[in-house]
Parts: sequence; structure tokens; C-alpha cells
Amino acid sequence: MIKKIGRNDSCFCGSGKKYKKCCLNKKKARGDDPKKLYSRLYNINLKSKKDIEGIRQAGNLVVKTLNKAEKLIKDGVSTDYLDKIIHDFTIKNNAKPATLGYKGFPKSCCISVNEVVCHGVPGDKRIKDGDIVNIDITSILNGYYADASKTYFVGTPSKDAVKAVEIAKSSLIIGKNAVKPGNKVVDIGRAIQNYAEKNGCSVVRDFVGHGTGFDFHEEPQIPHFGRRQTGVEFVEGMVFTIEPMINLGTQEVKILSDGWTAVTKDGLLSAQFEQTLVVTENGCEALTPYDL
Repeated sequence: MIKKIGRNDSCFCGSGKKYKKCCLNKKKARGDDPKKLYSRLYNINLKSKKDIEGIRQAGNLVVKTLNKAEKLIKDGVSTDYLDKIIHDFTIKNNAKPATLGYKGFPKSCCISVNEVVCHGVPGDKRIKDGDIVNIDITSILNGYYADASKTYFVGTPSKDAVKAVEIAKSSLIIGKNAVKPGNKVVDIGRAIQNYAEKNGCSVVRDFVGHGTGFDFHEEPQIPHFGRRQTGVEFVEGMVFTIEPMINLGTQEVKILSDGWTAVTKDGLLSAQFEQTLVVTENGCEALTPYDL
């Protein structure tokens, strides 16, 4: 169900004008409803109840896959071994790993260790006690995409590791709390940036959240920092990820020679948590639900 927009409400296009002074006239002229308007103005595909249920099923599989991988994380395990377990479990459940072959990516998930911010390519590297390990999984089930990640401790974490992980986890919670009809995309980033920087961390700018569901990456982009021109208003049926990457040091990253692995420029730790969300009447629902 799409939330009915009142004549005197702020227009969802982000213009700052009242709906009656902005897109209402376009709707009257073209016979559009919000779903058509969002598609035309922003290339955002609002999802139906049937679509949301399909994404939810894919999301439940992603969470089950993360839970399976979590049990295998220990000192001495290779990231390639974890990737194989994730691949086999995904295929066994009649789904496909979205990352495998995506723009040439060679593996079925991303595994990012310590200073790796995102898009770590599984390989011979063995994780060790004290590491933090992010596993990022996107599955395609019955044509629907869902995307989630979690960061895990290996053995006994350092104080820095605990700080990075806890700030990243809380950043996702704070970002989710900003999602409700009437608020705007920029509210997510402002809330996360304010919280992270207040706690002495930085927010990565080079990578952002994104729409998903029908495809791996859709509109809108979801910055995790305050940015102009992100005034799209949330309406029911919007599906996207929030996935803040929180660094203990500088926000700056560099890409390694494999063309994928992004690491912090200063070599300090980075952590991330991600969920796929749908905007509901009163807020949002995680379609990749796990405890935070």
C-alpha cells in the first residue's frame, strides 16, 4: 500500500514545496500515482506486497547463510573455505549468489578482514585470533535480491576492535530509526555521521547503500553521511540497504591491485553492518532480520 500524500504535505520529490504546489499538478496532468511518479522522477521502483514477500524470503535465506558461516569463523579458517560453504548452502536452497560473476567478481560473497572496508575477495588468507571479519552476502531467490552483512569477532577482540564493531552496529540502528514516511534519505546520513564522529570515528564516503529487490543495485543511493541533493522522501514500498562502513581513523580508502578490495588508507580497522529494509506505514521493516 502506498501512503496517501496530503495536499499540504511536503512534496516527496524533495523540492521543499507543498505537494499541492509541486507534483500534485504533474499527477493531475499525467494521471500518475506515487509509484509512477517515483519511477519517472527518480527511477525508484516501489515494491508491491507480493514483491516485498519475495524479497523477505530471499532475505531470510541470507540471514540463515550468515548464521551458518558464523559458526565456522575461528582461528586458522581460510576466507576461501567460508566462501565455499556460503556458495554451496545458497545453491542447495535453490538460490544464486549475486556477487559471483558480477562485473567479474570471482567469488560468492565478500569477506573483509580488519582494515578491509568492503569487497574483500575470499582467498587463501586465514583469519586469526583478534581479527574482525565482515561477511557480506547477496542472494537471488525466485528472481528477488536481498543483501546483508555482519562483522564478527575472531577469538578475543582488542579494545579497538570492540569500538569499531559497536559503533558500526549502533550506526545501522540509528540509520534505521531515521526511516519513516515523511523523512528523507539525507536524514539517514546525517544521523549516522553525527553519531560516528561524536564517538571519534569516521564514515566512509566512497561506498553507499542502495535500492535493491529487483536487481542487485537500484535507486536510490543511500549515503551514510550528510549530503546535499539527497532529498527524496520516503514512501511505503521503498526497498533499500543501509550499510554504514565505520573507520577508526580516516574516512579515506584505497583499492588494491585486484580491483575490488577497498582498505583504509591509514591501515586502521573498519567495521560494517548491513540490512535490506522496506519503508512501512510507521517506519521500516528489516527484510534481512537479525538482532543488533
